[in-house]
Amino acid sequence: MGRKSKRVVVTGLGAVSCFGYDVDNFYNELLKGASGIKPLKNFPCEEYPTRFAAAIEDFDVGKYMQRKQARRVDPFISYAMVAGKKAVEYAGLNLQELDFLNLQRCGIIIGTGMGGMHTFYEGSKTISEKGYRRLTPFFVPYIITNMAGALLAIDLGFKGPNYSVSTACATGNFAIHLAAEAIKDNKADLMLCGGAEAPMSPPGLAGFVAAKTLSCRNDDPTTASRPWDKNRDGFVMGEGAGVLVLESLEHALDRGATILAEYMGGAINCDAYHMTNPRENGEEVLHCINSAIENANLKKEDINYINPHATSTIVGDLCELRAFKKCFKKHLSQIKINATKSMIGHCLGAAGGLEAIATVKAIQTQKLHPHPTLMDPEEELKDFNVVGKTFEEHKITAALSSSFGFGGHNSVIVLAPYHE
Repeated sequence: MGRKSKRVVVTGLGAVSCFGYDVDNFYNELLKGASGIKPLKNFPCEEYPTRFAAAIEDFDVGKYMQRKQARRVDPFISYAMVAGKKAVEYAGLNLQELDFLNLQRCGIIIGTGMGGMHTFYEGSKTISEKGYRRLTPFFVPYIITNMAGALLAIDLGFKGPNYSVSTACATGNFAIHLAAEAIKDNKADLMLCGGAEAPMSPPGLAGFVAAKTLSCRNDDPTTASRPWDKNRDGFVMGEGAGVLVLESLEHALDRGATILAEYMGGAINCDAYHMTNPRENGEEVLHCINSAIENANLKKEDINYINPHATSTIVGDLCELRAFKKCFKKHLSQIKINATKSMIGHCLGAAGGLEAIATVKAIQTQKLHPHPTLMDPEEELKDFNVVGKTFEEHKITAALSSSFGFGGHNSVIVLAPYHE
C-alpha cells in the first residue's frame, strides 16, 4: 500500500493490416488518405449482400515463422506472431539475442475477439464431409484465443504474465491496459500487448450480414466506411494485428531504448445494458473516459487529440460523440478528432491495437491522418474539430484512444509524448 506505481512507456510497434506489415508504411498510407477496402477475393461471396472488406491477401510470414507452422496455424495466430516479433524488432531488440532480458519478467497479453474462425470452419467441414477421424489434432489448439500469445512466448522465451483477453471490439485496448497495469504493479518489466483478428471466412462475413451491421455499398467500397456521416449504412470488416511493446521507464532507459510515447493511464468498464447496442446516452462510455483521464493523472484540458472507436454504425457513432461532449464541454473545440476505421475498416479484436499504433505515430510525427469519407456530417458533429480530407500538422499534448465491444465492454487508454 502506498507504493508509487511505475511509469510505462511505449518502445515498439508491430502491425499487420490491409496496408502490409510495416508500421511506418501503415501510417504513411493513413496520412495519404488511402483506402485498404476493396472487393473480397478470399472466398466466393457473390451471393452475399456485402462483398468487400479491408482484407489481407496473400499473407507472407517472412522470417517470423517456420513455413510448416505457418501453414497449420489459424491466420489470427500468424498475424499476431508477425506483428509481435516485428514490434520486438522495432523496440531495438534482436530476436536471436533476448537472453540479456530477465525473461521471467517479460510477458504477453494479446487478445482476439473471435479466435480461430478459419480453423473452426474448416474443421467443421472436415467432420461433416469426411468424418471425425480426418480432423487435425491441431483443431482445438488453433481455435483457442490464448494460443497466439502462447506460441509467441515459446519462440521468444518470455515467461512472465501471459494470457488472452476477449472483449469483442474492445479487446486490443483491454490488452494494452492490462499489460500496462502489470508493469505499473511491478509484475513485469516488459510486455507485448494488443489484439489480432482474422474473420475473413464465410461464417465470419455471414454472421455480420445476418446481424445487419455491415455496409452494403458494393458499388463504392473505398468510401463505404463513413463514421459520423448521415449516409453511413454500417461498418466494414477489417482484419490484422496491432501489437505494442510496453516497458517500465527504468527498464527502457537502462537498455537505452528509443521511447516512442508514454502510456499515461486507462480504464475499462461495462454498459450492462444490451448484447450489441451501447447505451444511447453514452453514460457508461463517459464514465470510462473520465476514469481513464483520472487514472492518467491528467486534466481534461491536457487532451488535444482523440482517436475514437467510430465504427460507422448508426447508434454507436452518436453514443460516443455524446460521451465526448459531456466530458470535454467547451474544451471540445480544442481537440482534434479523426477516424482510422474510415480507411482500414473495423478490425474487431485488433482495432484497439492498430489504432493505438496510429495514435503513437501521430504523437511521433505530429501529423494527424485525414478522415476522407466524411461527406455529410451528422448534426451532432458540429462542435467537434474533425481533421479534413488531407492530413494536418498537430502537436499532441495528450491523446485518448477508445474502443467499445459487443456486450457493452468499454475501454479507453491515454497516451502522450514522453518527457523526462
